[in-house]
Amino acid sequence: MENFQGIARLLIIAGLAIAFFGGILLLAGKVPYVGKLPGDIVIKKGDITFFFPIVTFLLLSLILTIIINIVLRIINK
Repeated sequence: MENFQGIARLLIIAGLAIAFFGGILLLAGKVPYVGKLPGDIVIKKGDITFFFPIVTFLLLSLILTIIINIVLRIINK
């Protein structure tokens, strides 16, 4: 049974992470400027709209990298 403790912890952490990101997705529409930052690409031609939020992705990546590094440093102490 000791072998299953690692898997159990991993599943609990994965479940919490999924719940956390699900909550973020629910609230994402209420956060101002998300997806509307300078540098985000929006092309409208007739009835077709192409939207690529590159600056939003870069900012989100930076924030998540900082959060993950902080969490990993706390765990490894």
